[in-house]
Amino acid sequence: MLVHSRKGKWATWAVFFVLFLPLFALPLLVVLAASFATNWSSAFPSGFTTGHYTAATRGESLQALTTSLVTAVTASLLALLVGTWAALAAHALGKRGRRVLDALFMLPVAVPSVVVGLAVLVAFSKPPMLLNGTRWIVILAHTVLVTAFAHQSVSAAIVRLDPAYAQAAASLGARPSYVLWRVRLPLLLPSLTAAAGLCFALSMGELSATMMLYPPDWTPLPVQIYAATDRGALFTGSALAVVLMTATVVVLFVVSRIRTKATYR
Repeated sequence: MLVHSRKGKWATWAVFFVLFLPLFALPLLVVLAASFATNWSSAFPSGFTTGHYTAATRGESLQALTTSLVTAVTASLLALLVGTWAALAAHALGKRGRRVLDALFMLPVAVPSVVVGLAVLVAFSKPPMLLNGTRWIVILAHTVLVTAFAHQSVSAAIVRLDPAYAQAAASLGARPSYVLWRVRLPLLLPSLTAAAGLCFALSMGELSATMMLYPPDWTPLPVQIYAATDRGALFTGSALAVVLMTATVVVLFVVSRIRTKATYR
C-alpha cells in the first residue's frame, strides 16, 4: 500500500469499508438474499427457498444464459480482433492520425448505448445488409459498444511495449508478419486477455441497446431479468441476476488464469 503508517492504514481500510459496503457489497447481498426469499414485507427479504434457482437454470432461463454467453464471447472476440488491429495501425500513424482514430473508436461509448442500438437498427434494417430480426444484429451492437475498450487497452499496452524486441527480430532478418505474430502479439498477450475479459463483462450486462434489437428467438439474460422484475417477479429476477453474475465471474476467473500464465511467460 502507499500508506506506510499503521494509523494511516487503519484509516484507509475504514474509508474503504465505509464506501464499499453500502455502495457495492450491500446491494449485491440484498439481491443474493432475495434470490432465496419467499416474501419481502420488511426492510430485507425473508423466508428461504431454492425454487427460484430451479426456474432460473431451466427452460427459457437456461436458453437466455446460453444466448448471453454466446453473444458476449462472439462480441468480445470480434472487438478484440478489430481493436487490436486498429491499435497496431494507429501506433504507426502520427499523433494527429492517432487522435482521429482514437476519437472514432471512442464515439460509441461517448453517446448513450440506446443511441448506438437505434443507429444499428436503422443501418441494418434494409438490404443489402439486412440483419434486423436476426441474432447477428445483437452481436454487432455489442461488438460496437465494447470495441472501444479493447482498442484503448491494447493501445495503452503498445505504448509501454519495448521496441527493442521487434527491432532485434527485424535486424536478424525476420519479416514484419513474423515479428507481429511471434514477437509483438505474444508480448501483448496479457493485455489482450485483460481486454477480452473487460469486453466480455460489459457485453454480459448490456441491456439498453439489446432491448431495441433482440429477436424473440435470441433473448439475452439481462432482457429476461428486466422482464421478470417488470412483471413484479423480484425473487425470480434476483435469482436470474445471481446466475448472470456467477457465470460472468467464472469466465473472468478463467480469463485471469490465462492472463497470469501469459504474464509469467
